[in-house]
Amino acid sequence: MLIDRNLSKYIVFSEDSILNALKKISDNKSRIIFSVTESGVLEGVLTDGDLRRWLVEQNTIDLNQAVSHISNKRFKYASFEEDPEKINSYFSEQIEFIPLLDDNDRLVAIAGKRPNEIKIGDFIINNESPTFIIAEIGNNHNGSLDLAKKLIDQAIAAGANCAKFQLRSLKSLYHNAGNADDASEDLGSQYTLDLLSRFQLSDEEMLQAFDYCKQKGILPLCTPWDLDSLNILENYGMVGYKVASADLTNHELLKALAKTGKPLICSTGMSTEAEISESVKLLQKLGAMYVLLHCNSTYPAPFKDVNLNYINRLKELGDCPVGYSGHERGINIAIAAVSKGAKVIEKHFTLDKSMEGNDHKVSLLPEEFKSMVEGVRQVEEALGTASERQLSQGELMNRETLAKSLIINCDLQPGEVITEAMIEVKSPGKGLQPNRRKELIGKKAKRPLKIGDFFFASDLEEAQITAKNYKFNRPWGLPVRYHDFTKLLIKSNPDLLEFHLSYKDLEQDIKQYFDNTYDLDFVVHSPELFAGDHVLDLCSLDEDYRNHSIQELQRVIDITRQLKPYFKKASRPLIVTNIGGFTLDEPLPINQRQKYYELLLDSLSKLDQEGVEIIPQTMPPFPWHFGGQIYHNLFVAPQDIAEFCSQHNYRICLDISHSKLACNHHNFSFKEFVEKVGFYTAHLHIADAEGLDGEGLQIENGDIDFPALAEDLKKTAPNASFIPEIWQGHKNEGEGFWLALERLEIFF
Repeated sequence: MLIDRNLSKYIVFSEDSILNALKKISDNKSRIIFSVTESGVLEGVLTDGDLRRWLVEQNTIDLNQAVSHISNKRFKYASFEEDPEKINSYFSEQIEFIPLLDDNDRLVAIAGKRPNEIKIGDFIINNESPTFIIAEIGNNHNGSLDLAKKLIDQAIAAGANCAKFQLRSLKSLYHNAGNADDASEDLGSQYTLDLLSRFQLSDEEMLQAFDYCKQKGILPLCTPWDLDSLNILENYGMVGYKVASADLTNHELLKALAKTGKPLICSTGMSTEAEISESVKLLQKLGAMYVLLHCNSTYPAPFKDVNLNYINRLKELGDCPVGYSGHERGINIAIAAVSKGAKVIEKHFTLDKSMEGNDHKVSLLPEEFKSMVEGVRQVEEALGTASERQLSQGELMNRETLAKSLIINCDLQPGEVITEAMIEVKSPGKGLQPNRRKELIGKKAKRPLKIGDFFFASDLEEAQITAKNYKFNRPWGLPVRYHDFTKLLIKSNPDLLEFHLSYKDLEQDIKQYFDNTYDLDFVVHSPELFAGDHVLDLCSLDEDYRNHSIQELQRVIDITRQLKPYFKKASRPLIVTNIGGFTLDEPLPINQRQKYYELLLDSLSKLDQEGVEIIPQTMPPFPWHFGGQIYHNLFVAPQDIAEFCSQHNYRICLDISHSKLACNHHNFSFKEFVEKVGFYTAHLHIADAEGLDGEGLQIENGDIDFPALAEDLKKTAPNASFIPEIWQGHKNEGEGFWLALERLEIFF
């Protein structure tokens, strides 16, 4: 059971309109509201089910009448002072919320079934949420407000979600009123009292530190060590509390904390399992919202004593979100805790480990804390789900290159039966996987097969995808290679061909592929990889490397000029290129991108572009590069793209799939992206996209709204040509392209 004293999201006044009640039910996502009089007396209850039933029964619907006319006056309620266990017994499948009333029948709280999430400030903590990371400043400010502010600044820079402090009234907390000179105290207590008496912020300074957190945009939290400190924090308006390990068995303080109605983050160090269970029962009885943190309260904690496996047990005991508060050396244990299910991580934070005070020695420096945060975020991303395993885009690419396929070892005509003896396993893996051999045996061939041809999934299907003549309101084409363009060209009616060149193609004598001219336009897609593992990068900080890239792209330009005479409609052929500017380990900071754009301009100025037009391709943030993921930084953000094109008179190839992934990652509006860069678009690559790195998907297999996209492109880039750039769309004589064109024809 959870007792919520924040009533604003649940209540409407009895004279409010039914329309307002509908809005409130929709906003609070709890499917219930409570109707009260102006004095707060509970008048009625209304669920979304009650509303639906009322709507169905009406001949004419008046949503402006008072909600009291339709609210349920027969409802289950309980006294706020009633025993929590008795209140808990009132819940059923039908009753999820119980209003709690005072002696005057005024609504003072709502009891609800325990949710599977906790909200602290603007942060949600549940099974799907990012880990909530606390920089435990504690008393590491050593009594200096200026140092406290520096710690807050550095915690923000390191990626913490929360800066946490501790507040004590030594007079009320210690039996000797906090006398640091008490000679009768044990050595450990005497040392602690001495530090606390010298290194505490005043109450006023502590509140200033909280204000500074809010000003800088980080959530402040605090551990109250006594009731006097709790009163100060309550008067300030603290949104939640951390409970120190030392107070998990302090039921008086736990009761006071629970009565605030604020969420609690409770450390469990120094407590036995029986004591943890006892405190959990108390918190549940009081209807508290809480998180339990696994913790070993030694400083530093030996690795052998940490016992991360207990996190799973703690989740069972607490029936709540769990986390980890660490005092061990380094960052690895905290990162590992996330893989065990920790949704909150707390680590001590300092600017100097050599400062006086025991906590400094087990604290992380800003760079260490930043590394921990990065590790936590990487682990979160890597955890994924326990659902059915799916191949990533990178794995699919590598499977094409590294795996094996089923091929035929003889010629076969349509209608003839495929036998086991005809099927062999060969590399690469661009065809049907070997484990599907039995499915092929006994099937009739649906197309002419020649020795060495790959079998594809479509060979197992009844319906076959075939090409036709297509009609679009803009020029369109096909992505092709030298060796297959004639086969694809005879199947349909493209306006242009886009040649995707490999570095091997640059060595070819093109005359062996071209023996006549074509009444078409053409585009060239430059290779990204060149001989010697050289990846094209016109923005490289290594001048020799950049010059090599310039030389390779010049070769592409020269080849493009050689191709031009074979295409009657070619005037100034477009060259699509990925200009580089990628990084391997992390994205570039925004303030460093301009330097790379300047290097790009310098590189472009050194190219002889006579008779051709280079159009940089828009890029996703995490492109797949020959089976592995890298970070891309340039031509990702729409503002960057528009400014570059506007200032330097360049046009682009708008890759729809890439740019949708950029929008998904950066929370850009895809519509606004297209509107911003459409004016500068010379050519389009069209494919669907999903998530953050699912690029080149078949049309309507991803996230893109193609009807809306078509309308936006009609307004912003009406003359831009396009190709369907479906990943592996060329397989089986272009079946992926034909399916894409059939689907796109409806919209374009």
